[in-house]
Amino acid sequence: MAVDGFRIEEGYYYTKEHMWVKVDNGNAVVGITDYGQHQLGDIVFIELPSVGQEVESGEKVASIESVKAAIDLFSPLTGKIISVNEDLNDDPSLLNTDPYGEGWIYEMDLADKNELEDLMTADDYRAYIQEIEAEEE
Repeated sequence: MAVDGFRIEEGYYYTKEHMWVKVDNGNAVVGITDYGQHQLGDIVFIELPSVGQEVESGEKVASIESVKAAIDLFSPLTGKIISVNEDLNDDPSLLNTDPYGEGWIYEMDLADKNELEDLMTADDYRAYIQEIEAEEE
């Protein structure tokens, strides 16, 4: 479902920093939301985390550079990185063109599934985006 033209996937979890989490077979796949990539503009570079890296929730895990800004991405959950999307090294624009599919960033083994309760649902994130949009008007 979309809010003001931005895709928000049902069944995913979201952060206020515009990251998404999809739980698949007990692991968490993480990426940047459609709204987040739109705010950045054309993404030209991403520094991916390392496979095997242990990360804490809220810890810097990656960096993105776009034509508008350079930002750090912070892990929404605690766990161990088990895979990264190497395709982004050659084509970081996948974050713009398919943020919920080919533009996934990394997959992690969750240390504590209860942390998911601290994230927003699709409905929560939709309301959050509407608040942001209303403030900008």
